[in-house]
This record gives sequence, C-alpha cells and structure tokens, in this order.
Amino acid sequence: IINKAGIFPTRNFRTGVFEGAEKISGERMAETILDVKKSREEACWGCPITCARYTKVTKSPFSGEGGGPEYETIWAFGAQTGTDNLEAVAKANFLCNELGLDTISMGHVIGTLMELVELGKIPEEKLRGLNAKWGTPEAIIELVWRTAYRSGIGDDLAEGAKRLAEKYGAPEVAMVVRGQELPAYDPRGAQGHGLAYATSNRGGCHLRAYMISPEVLGVPQLVDRFETKGKPALVKHFQDVFAVIDSLIVCKFTSFAIWTEEYAALLASVTGWDVAAKDVEIIGERIWNAERVFNILSFGDGKEYDTLPKRLLEEPMPEGPAKGYVVKLNEMLDEYYKVRGWIDGRPTRAKLEELGLKWLADRLEEEGLLPG
Repeated sequence: IINKAGIFPTRNFRTGVFEGAEKISGERMAETILDVKKSREEACWGCPITCARYTKVTKSPFSGEGGGPEYETIWAFGAQTGTDNLEAVAKANFLCNELGLDTISMGHVIGTLMELVELGKIPEEKLRGLNAKWGTPEAIIELVWRTAYRSGIGDDLAEGAKRLAEKYGAPEVAMVVRGQELPAYDPRGAQGHGLAYATSNRGGCHLRAYMISPEVLGVPQLVDRFETKGKPALVKHFQDVFAVIDSLIVCKFTSFAIWTEEYAALLASVTGWDVAAKDVEIIGERIWNAERVFNILSFGDGKEYDTLPKRLLEEPMPEGPAKGYVVKLNEMLDEYYKVRGWIDGRPTRAKLEELGLKWLADRLEEEGLLPG
C-alpha cells in the first residue's frame, strides 16, 4: 500500500518507490518464512488483529528464528538500505531482538552510512574491508554486530544518524527530527504526516499522530493527502487523542475501531470519573502541552526544532504518485500554532492556565522562556 502510494522511503529518502518491495512484502513473508502457529501464540491474548508474527529462516546464510519482522523493520533493513533480501532483513531483526537494538534506528542509520559511502565521505580504513554499498545484505548483518559492540565504524553508527552525518561532513543526509531517525513514511506524499513529524515532541515519530490513517488508509475517513488545508487541526486532534492512548497503555492498532467515545467509557469505568469524549481530548491536550514545556526547559524547544530535513522540504519526490511534491510545512505551521494556542512553538500562559497548568507557565516565566 505504502509503496504503491509512492511514500515508501527508499535509499535514505531519496525516493518513495522501492523496486524490490514485492520481494520483502508481507505476502512474500507469508509464502516463505512465516510460522503461522507460533505467530498466533506470539500475539496478545484474545486479540483479533494478531499483528505479532514469528518467522524462521533455514538453510540460508541468514538462518535464525524469532519474533517479527514487522512493517517498520522490513522498511528499515529493506528499502532504506536498498536491500530486497527478506531473509537478511529477518536475520537483522533477530539480531536486534537479541542485542537490544531499535530496528527503525538501526536500519535507518545503516542507510545513512550507505549514502555517506556513496558520497565518498567514509574513509576505507573505517570500513575495514566491508562493502557497505546499497543493497548489500551481508553488510547489514555485519553492521548490526559492529554497532552493538561499537566496533570500528559501528562506534559512529551507535551515535545515531544525526551525529554520524555531522561527523563525516554531510549533515544534510541525516533524515531526522529533533535527532530522532524518521520511520517508514515519506511525508512528501502525506502533508499532514509531515506536520506531525515536525511537531512531534519526541522527534520524528509516526505514532504520535498517525496521519497515514486518514491520509492513506481512509480511517476514520479519507482526506486528500496532498492538501494542506485543515491539516493543522487534524494533526492536533490526532496528537491529543494519541497522547491519551499512550497514557492508558492500550494498543493504537485497536484505535482503527474505537475512538474518544469508547476511551472515555473505558477511563470512566476504571477511575469512576465522569468522563466524556471531549474530556479525552482535553486530557490529551494537557499531556501534549506538558511534554512541550518539558522540552523547552530541557533544550529550548520551539519553532527552530519544528522542522524537517531539507531533502523533504526542498527536493521534489522524483517518481511515483507523489512525484513533484515537497512537504509544504510553511503552509501549515503557523496555523498549527494558532489552533494549539502557541507562539513560535511554545505554549502561552493563557493556554497553560486554561489547561490547569499554571505552575508550568510560572516555571517558564522564571526561566525567561514564556512567549508573548
């Protein structure tokens, strides 16, 4: 779906169409390495979605077994690195499970390295004989090991894409927001998702406001993914509701079926509070503003951080259904601040007091960080 929409980030977000997508697809996994019985056992008890899976790779240089890989992992070790070898993708996932590595960041930073190699930025001695060109499955596995043990170039990869790109003189190839590696959706073909990335309090994250849902999947209803009008209010709505979902520690995938009315009922039944659907959004708005204040006090968060990599803002998508598009962030950001009651990415005293967060407004004022 995402590849056909032209927003499957490929070779470090240089395009949104991966020619090898079918070879690493869920359908191909089901035909080759998926263990259906164990996948059902891995799933959350009683869940009708059962998104968990268990895979086995045998008689292969990439033999192994374990949970996953899921969509983001397939993208990170697949399209992001130009690799269409599903067994290698699965092996990298198994290793990350065992070594305690995040698969999105791990695969993403390997893609960053591969672009740096292509640009001639990485000295040969740092690679120690490793062929780290696009689409080299053996390199992916080796780089996971080197990163885990901070060996050679792995010591640099362990610092993340931002620091890696800066160290080797090409900061523009770091596809990050607030230092966080972007996940598996190119926002040039999903404008609201681009705004959600840029304003996410934890950095580039698809799960703080999953705008792919309305912009691509049509849930709760389909909106024009190339349009910017109305997106700021929609992004705010998703951010606020998702903040509550995270705080309730429930699954976002079930949110395709239930929303604020149901979450209000769940919250009321657990706490005994009188909670309506509108209260869910207010609670979420309070959480979102408190997070932003934490960021402001921690590192001076604000408008300069509410942005995206230049590639996504200035380089049009070269092919596919999103061809010719960039993220029109400037058309959305000021309106986003308006609907949030912020000035240049920072909550005002009026907004914080409205949400019962006067003490946070006082703290910002003490530090000279309160806008307006």
